Amino acid sequence: MPNWYLDVSLLNQYWGSDRVYHHTAPVNMNFGMREALRLLAEEGLDVAWARHRSNAEALWSGLESMGIEMHVPEELRLPTLTTVRIPDGVDGKAFTQHLLNNHGIEVGGGLGVLAGKIWRIGLMGYNSNPENVSRLLNLFETELPQFRQSVAVAA
Repeated sequence: MPNWYLDVSLLNQYWGSDRVYHHTAPVNMNFGMREALRLLAEEGLDVAWARHRSNAEALWSGLESMGIEMHVPEELRLPTLTTVRIPDGVDGKAFTQHLLNNHGIEVGGGLGVLAGKIWRIGLMGYNSNPENVSRLLNLFETELPQFRQSVAVAA
């Protein structure tokens, strides 16, 4: 998909011998990248990696203790993005809308063949902290049951 966001190949053409004009990069993106790198340097890369891993493991453990299945085997999981199988009988879209509208928490849906089958929960950067994990787990435990659809049982 073509875009102008940060197309390094276009930048390469500009800095190469052709000097082809590419675009004006969004300045706020550059400031955001600088601040993110400053915070990472301040925290320390090893500490940041450990924080992300610890918070992800707490999220995985908490969700699994509620009977919610992870989509990816543990040895292949990313600490920054957890894919969770939407439990049977749960209106996944309604639950994520509820989290966003009532708690300001955005949980992504599945993409492509996983649409409607999984949620994508990000724990990245500043948002990867024990307080956010605890808050989300509490909401899953207390409010997810409201979004279970009753299933008629044939007699």
